[in-house]
Formats: sequence, C-alpha cells, structure tokens
Amino acid sequence: MSTQPSHRLRLAGETFAGTGNIIEVHNPFDGSLIGSVPACSTSDVDRAVARARQALATGMPLHQRATILDEAALALASHRDEFARIVAAEAAKPLRTARIEVDRAVGTFQFSAAEARKLAGDVIPLDAIPAGEGKIGFTMRVPIGVVGAIAPFNFPLNLVVHKVGPAIAAGCPVVLKPASQTPFSSIRLVEMLIDECGLPADFIHVVTGGGGTVGNAIVDHPDIALITFTGSPEVGWGIRSRAPRKRVGLELGNNAPVVIEPSGDWKAAASKIRLAGFSHAGQSCISTQRIFVHETIADRFVDELVAQVSTLVVGDPLDEVTEVSALISTSERDRVATWIDEAVAAGARVACGGSVDSTGVLQPTVLVDVRPDMKVCAREVFGPVVAVARYSDVDEALRLANESDFGLQAAIFTSDLSVALKAVHALDFGGVLVNEVPTWRADQQPYGGLRDSGNTREGPAYSVREMTEIKMVVLGS
Repeated sequence: MSTQPSHRLRLAGETFAGTGNIIEVHNPFDGSLIGSVPACSTSDVDRAVARARQALATGMPLHQRATILDEAALALASHRDEFARIVAAEAAKPLRTARIEVDRAVGTFQFSAAEARKLAGDVIPLDAIPAGEGKIGFTMRVPIGVVGAIAPFNFPLNLVVHKVGPAIAAGCPVVLKPASQTPFSSIRLVEMLIDECGLPADFIHVVTGGGGTVGNAIVDHPDIALITFTGSPEVGWGIRSRAPRKRVGLELGNNAPVVIEPSGDWKAAASKIRLAGFSHAGQSCISTQRIFVHETIADRFVDELVAQVSTLVVGDPLDEVTEVSALISTSERDRVATWIDEAVAAGARVACGGSVDSTGVLQPTVLVDVRPDMKVCAREVFGPVVAVARYSDVDEALRLANESDFGLQAAIFTSDLSVALKAVHALDFGGVLVNEVPTWRADQQPYGGLRDSGNTREGPAYSVREMTEIKMVVLGS
C-alpha cells in the first residue's frame, strides 16, 4: 500500500501538496516503508476549513445523514479485510485484533445513523408562566459548526469513526488530522465515505502532518467551533487552555486498575487479563495495568496469570496467529523497557517477559511485588506490562486503585453484592465494571473519565449532543 507516486493527497476533490515535504510511514514491526503522505501546511488547513464552512452553509437533512451513515456501515463491512490489513500494517495491530476494530467501527457508524434519525429538541411549556399564554415553545438541535478532529494511533479506525460518525449525524463538517504514524486508515475511510457512501466532498477533509503544525492550526482556527481530541493528557489539556472559547472534548489516558477479591472468579480474571493487559501491546487507554489481588489468592492468581500470558503468540502483525506485536516505535519500546528495569531495581520482580526478543518486540510482561510510586503503577505504561500488588482488605485495595491522577475505568471481581456496590460507590472513575476487566467497552456507552483522563463522554448518542447547539423557538399567535 502506498500513497500516490507524487506524494500528493486528494482532499475534498483538491490536491493538497503540503509544504513540499513528505512524511514517511513505516511498519512498526519490521521498519518497512508503507508509504508517505504530505506534510500539510497552515494554508492547507485554512483551505480545508473554508470548504467545510461552505458545506455547513449548504446543510444536510437528517434523512441524508442517516442514509450516508447506513451506507458507511455496509461499505466498511464489505471492506473488512482491506481495512484490517491497513491497520495491521501501519499500527502493528495483529490482524485478528484489527478485524475486531473494523467490526466495532461498523457498529459505531450504525449507532451514529440511529442518532441521526432521532436527533430532536424538547417542547417547552411556556404557559407555565402567565406571560407565556398563547405561545408555543420548542428547541431544535443545530450543528455547532465545523469540527476539528485530532485522532490517535492506537485505534486509527474506530476512534476516528467515533469522531466522524457523530459529526455527520449532527450535521457538522469535519477537518480530520489522523496520527502521523497511522494516516492511511483515515485516508481510505474518507475516500470510501465520499466515493461509495454519498458524503459530499466538502463535508470532510484530511490534513496530514507532524510536529504540531497541523494540529495547532486546527486548534487555533477561528472558524472551527469544536475540537475533539484523543491522546495524551499533556497535549489534551494544552489544547484546552489554548482554545478557551471553543468546545473541547478530551479523551485522554488511564492506568486502569482491577481489584480481585477471594470470592471472585480469579481464574476467569486471569484469562481475561491475558488479552486485556496485552492486546495491541497494551496500547489502549483502558488496557488493564494495575492488578490488586487479595493476599489469600495472590500466589495462585499469579501462577495462573503467568501461565496464561506465556501462551500469547508474539510476532508479525500480518500473521494470522499473532496476538501481540510491536509497540508503535522503538523509542516507545525502549521507554517501556526502561520503566520495567527501574521497577526491578526498586524491588519488583519479573514473573514473565521483561525482555526484547530477536525481532525487536518487547515480550508481554508480568511484574509482581510492585509499589504505588513505581512508574509502572503511578503513570500510564501504554505498553505490554501489568503490575501485580497484594492487599489484605478491600477498603485498602479501593484506596490504592483511587491513588491515581487518572480516572477512566476501573473494575472489581467479586461474588459479594455488598462489596460490588461498595466498589461502585468508592471507585472514582468514569466507569466501574463488576466481574469484567476495565478494558471492556461498548461503543454506545458514555465512555470517558475524570481528572487527567479527560472531560467528555464519547459514544454516538453523547458525542452528537456535544456537537450540536440548542436553538430556542417561540411561536406567538
């Protein structure tokens, strides 16, 4: 797969040549060149926004939005293997996992289509006051304006659809910046939406670039009304402070904890964490990271977890049997390996993994005897590492789980309803799961977190409302 030979990218029917520079995209597993995209400029962003503003002025009725989104779901499903291979190549996401991402993106389009069909306001009882007699009041939901969407590398298809799908449902044109490491799934998606699904070309624009030029131009542009960003807390909160007069939705990081009680099914927990801690090499905001296990079952749980993790197939993401592959870059791999070494130097023990194999892939790693102040516990690892600590009392475990700057999702395994309810109330997170790992997510749920994990709730029903304004209408006699 490659871009056009001239390294030019068709955006909204135009040829955006960028600055003349190109960004090469390499397969993170073997370093092979996949293709290249233009390093777009601020003027490219200006042109894209201007075209998007024209689309906003033209408008699009709800039935057309819904039909386009239905067509998008069908088209994406028909191109399932093509998109999975693009994601696998550019993100080093194993094919079997990439196919799941495509399936989820299909569902996200379907949920967005449903929202387009029921987007409505409310009737306001104006005659509840004497001055309102003889008047009828109702609200309408209207597009907020042009949406600037800045997407991450780890789910380069579904998290883009989580921005684009609701924006189409809301009637908001989009200027989309994909991650520079993973641009091709977004480019192919936009081509599909325009060429196969009937989306007007001016309604969506891809601008590629690195080094902050394109992202800053989107954030600063006066004609972009809403920014939707998924990525690191440092960048996200920087965007929020940089654009105080825009609506800014941030979906950021986490270091997801799970508490395992003696009454819980700890073998099932270990089986689920086998994937929940290591899928896509742990590069997920809700990848299971911190595991708090009651001291009476800790040894048996660790033995079971190590046995499970040791069966993971590590290798080429384009191999059908691979379950874990490379991190997005060698610098990220080296950072995670350094965090493991620092934890071991401070007293943690490697129960399995901990090394880089002959292909350059960091092996799935289980650390035990960790402390809260270690980076592998205190910060977001974003790598194939889980850290296991023991506790003696569930209140202690819940307190330790809450000792974090993040607050996206947390979980507990228990068969005691009173303990489950205690955890639901005590865990200070945007989502609490019982007898499921914190990595589990339904694409229609209100997904988002507290503190450094962000300020929004994603999921088509919730994103659509953030992307619309309420217009009040009063009809007098």
